[in-house]
Amino acid sequence: MTILENVTAAPRQSDSSLDGAIDGAVRALLRAQRADGHWVFELEADATIPAEYIMLGHFLDEIDVALERKICAYLRRVQNSDGGWPLFYRGDTNLSATVKAYYALKLAGESPHAPHMVRARDRVLERGGAAACNVFTRFALALFGQVPWRAVPAMPVEIMFAPRWFPFHLDKVSYWSRTVMVPLLVLAALRPQARNPRRVDVRELFVVAPEEEKHYNRAAAPTVRGREFLAVDTLLRRLEPLVPSRIRARAVAAAMRFILERLNGEDGLGAIFPAMANALMALAALGYERDHPARAAAKRAVERLVVARDDEAYCQPCVSPIWDTSLTVHALLETKDDVVTRAVADANDWLASRQVTDVVGDWARKRPGLRPGGWAFQYWNDHYPDVDDTAAVALALHRGDARRYRGELARAAEWVLGMQSNSGGWGAFDAENEHYALNEIPFADHGALLDPPTDDVSGRCVGMLLQMGFHKDHPAVAGGLAYLRRTQQADGSWFGRWGTNYIYGTWSVLNAFLAAGETTTNSLTVRRAASYLLRFQQRDGGWGEDGSTYDPANRSCCKESTPSQTAWALLGLMAAGEAHHPAVARGVAFLLERRNAEGLWDEPWYTAVGFPRVFYLRYHGYCAFFPLFALARYRNLVPRGEPLPRLGF
Repeated sequence: MTILENVTAAPRQSDSSLDGAIDGAVRALLRAQRADGHWVFELEADATIPAEYIMLGHFLDEIDVALERKICAYLRRVQNSDGGWPLFYRGDTNLSATVKAYYALKLAGESPHAPHMVRARDRVLERGGAAACNVFTRFALALFGQVPWRAVPAMPVEIMFAPRWFPFHLDKVSYWSRTVMVPLLVLAALRPQARNPRRVDVRELFVVAPEEEKHYNRAAAPTVRGREFLAVDTLLRRLEPLVPSRIRARAVAAAMRFILERLNGEDGLGAIFPAMANALMALAALGYERDHPARAAAKRAVERLVVARDDEAYCQPCVSPIWDTSLTVHALLETKDDVVTRAVADANDWLASRQVTDVVGDWARKRPGLRPGGWAFQYWNDHYPDVDDTAAVALALHRGDARRYRGELARAAEWVLGMQSNSGGWGAFDAENEHYALNEIPFADHGALLDPPTDDVSGRCVGMLLQMGFHKDHPAVAGGLAYLRRTQQADGSWFGRWGTNYIYGTWSVLNAFLAAGETTTNSLTVRRAASYLLRFQQRDGGWGEDGSTYDPANRSCCKESTPSQTAWALLGLMAAGEAHHPAVARGVAFLLERRNAEGLWDEPWYTAVGFPRVFYLRYHGYCAFFPLFALARYRNLVPRGEPLPRLGF
């Protein structure tokens, strides 16, 4: 018995049931592999993305009526019982998501007198009306003429000419902010009006008539600086009409050069829906014809995100093939089954072919001279690879066949080392992206303008370097471990920036300490983390964590245990050296009891996040490969009695 064991032990799982679950999951995953070796699962966000897809069609007057009907069916299904729409499964109603979903349904022909529309309208009015929506929603309403342009913060396109020392510069914000904002700057300068062929309005969603409303813009933060930024915004909006037209035209041209250089073919600007949609609207506003190569490619990029079934359809925020493939490879490698050998080799060859080595992306503004060598999240997004995907892929290639991929691994290590921030941690796409004051400008009411170092990404990078042979005394590794020790929460957990939430962050970081040779037997840091996971186990033996935990007031909220979060907790405890703890056996029992007919697991919950408290994600693959990963590692360590491997993942 270790010092962490609790008093309640679960019966040990029989080898046959464990083997059966692993074999069934392996077969299901192998059936899902694409012909060229990769995997890609659906990636679902909240109602805003499919709603914006409908709105985009009406902005352009390019409407697919049959597809709209299917998207409307999806929107009706995900509506809360109170009439609003949440940001994640069984989440609280969100005002902005509700306004967009309502408008999309009305644009598509749904009667405002239908019961589900009446309930939605009541919720909006109850919460102050559409005037109280966030900036992005008000911008969309301005494009449709539903609010005056004074309803949105100043967004002068002349930002394109700002020097790097200026308080606001595109290099100072995250990649997603850059790619979303630049086409918005063009739209704000041109102020086009949606074609809106059916002339649909939503005036009924306003408490005060939109043209009479005087309180659209608010400070993004309740601070002195937030109020100062709001005053600057007011001044800028008064000065904007005074900008000479020739300067504005040059600024629009500069913004379009930025967009066209990064348009990324049919993978789209930034390879994310908001940037793609904004770019398509900007191209249309500037008079690009529908058959112009740039506009046609931008339209196809958006259309490729649609998931359509017989009765429903929705639009994904992006696709995740690099991430899905690398994580599936990790799970399959853990099984140590000969049947996966060919599949893993094909997948790793596919991953190796996707390494970005020729394009110097925006990240180089902070790291000039650094050679590219990372991987993106999507099929292609060469200007914006990220270190999290790079670390996950490198770990898979290294474990699969380090000699075969030594060139790719060397480039990956070089790039990841170069992307470390001075704090010792790693952000996802940029280094030193920590200009926190910018999160208080009026445009940034979502609070997600930046890409600072995070615990989960940093843990992955440290684990990668250690697994690849870097010593724990190497400056980058030592700096990363020191960063992780500093960022550990008081309760022993780590924050999960890209997965929900503290369970994900804690598992991600424990991998780094495992690779460093630290477990509960020799590390107080690891013991505290393992204690956190044990305390958070639910009565059913699983683990779960709600998206609302990104609000400190809901720090420990768990509506239900989930397969993916249970798998993370199990992998975290096993990384800590607690494979034989009774809590681990109980977690394994939870997974074994909840398999579906396909040999995998069902999970309607959103266990990932795009932007905490703003935008959440449901990776449909998480409940496939993560439980397999956890069960296979448990089999290796407990029934088979193998030693704990010092892997970074």
